[in-house]
Amino acid sequence: MERPRNPEHGDYASNLALQLAKPAKTPPRELASGIAEQLSQQNGIKSVEIAGPGFLNIRLDAAAAGELARIVVTQGEDYGRSTALNEMKINLEFVSANPTGPVHLGHTRWAAVGDSLGRILAAAGAEVTREHYTNDAGAQLERFGRSLKAAADGKPTPEDGYGGEYIQDIATKIKSEHDDPTEETYREEGYRLMLAEMKASLERFNVHFDVWFSERSLHEGGAVEHALEVLRKQGHIYEHEGATWLRTTEFGDDKDRVIVRSNGEKTYFAADCAYYINKRERGFERCVYLLGADHHGYVGRLKAIAACAGDDPNHNIQVLIGQLVNLMRGGEPVRLSKRAGTIITLDELVDVVGVDAARYSLARSSTDSPLTLDIDEISRQAPDNPVFYVQYAHARIASLLRNAAEMGIDKGDFKPELLEHEKEIELLKAVGDFPQVVTTAAELSEPHRVARYLEELATTYHRFYDSCRVLPRGDEAPTDLTRARLWLVEAARIVLANGLGLLGVSAPERM
Repeated sequence: MERPRNPEHGDYASNLALQLAKPAKTPPRELASGIAEQLSQQNGIKSVEIAGPGFLNIRLDAAAAGELARIVVTQGEDYGRSTALNEMKINLEFVSANPTGPVHLGHTRWAAVGDSLGRILAAAGAEVTREHYTNDAGAQLERFGRSLKAAADGKPTPEDGYGGEYIQDIATKIKSEHDDPTEETYREEGYRLMLAEMKASLERFNVHFDVWFSERSLHEGGAVEHALEVLRKQGHIYEHEGATWLRTTEFGDDKDRVIVRSNGEKTYFAADCAYYINKRERGFERCVYLLGADHHGYVGRLKAIAACAGDDPNHNIQVLIGQLVNLMRGGEPVRLSKRAGTIITLDELVDVVGVDAARYSLARSSTDSPLTLDIDEISRQAPDNPVFYVQYAHARIASLLRNAAEMGIDKGDFKPELLEHEKEIELLKAVGDFPQVVTTAAELSEPHRVARYLEELATTYHRFYDSCRVLPRGDEAPTDLTRARLWLVEAARIVLANGLGLLGVSAPERM
């Protein structure tokens, strides 16, 4: 069943007869005729026509089509939710920034997309755990500690260190709270302060993580050694020139990967193996990784880890790669951040455009292509600004409903058969598409589908409003059609609010 692009082909179309003709050993049109005869006897179906070699074009009667408005209003916040991914336990890892600097613009895109995806997966019935993998082991923290100590001592930033005002701010704070702090003190206290700042920035952006997973815990808790044993039992570990390798080329990787170097030092890939196996042993059926553009090479190796662990890399793991974001203002690139040195931070973006505009603009485009945002455009209150356009449609409906209440009009008894105007039918169809849009967005991991749908719904609502007067004028008395249309606009409002909620964007009642 699908919605035909041409409304003249009915409310729904189906190629069922074409699919079943061969196993039924019946000509498609003959089979279609039998199906049409049965469907035509069902309540709510106005007509069924046979087209071409055996397509079925189905039309609902007005009462059945209009009944959807009652369903939406009755379900309220639950409308659009489904059981498509019911009982699937998903680990959704995104952002995963090094705790050595503020959350920057690249992380911000994944924050918006990842959190929206989590909401959409949950709406499709999945049990979702949002997880941040904190890279708190390795050379970057050592460089961070040296950078902080150099700043505190008034020395230049180390050649491989971190710059920006935030380094000086943190160094000054640590120095004021500790007597003669060592480089280790700067490293550990800086890590603690930076992590707290990252959490605060993300929470401000309406992004909450259920788990902040420490890379250190993999090494300190024996998870890496355990992963080696798991992979060894699967038969994919081998020794070569004193090093321990994982035979990932058997599963499409471009080369085998070293897990333990000949000097006994464990590689970063070892932590990747341990982390994946840890997720699976925590009961997650699917592990979703949202990684930046510079991690494209990780797709093959992460899927190979899953296969080496005995899992199905096409089901148990999913790796999404996001492209870069460029910020513009008036056609010119936005200047680099003063505080963070060479990057633009999440907080700076939110300060300029607000949470709603930032989240919606970052989530409404497919992540597999680079994104350029103009700060002036995405913060402008104008119809050609998508987030304003959708929010304004919601606010416009809320205003209409307030006016109805002030006039003493309530929805009262609903007579769905009265919703038979062409624009009413269009709006009902658009509202009815929402659950499938959510399910598809969840199954394909594409939150932008929800945003684009909302923009189409807003357009459909505006067309309806321009053609179908809802509230009476002057001394006119409200009619059954008035009340039916109030049910319909309330249904549209609910879908707009639910869709914006899936993107972590507010649905204002006044603008």
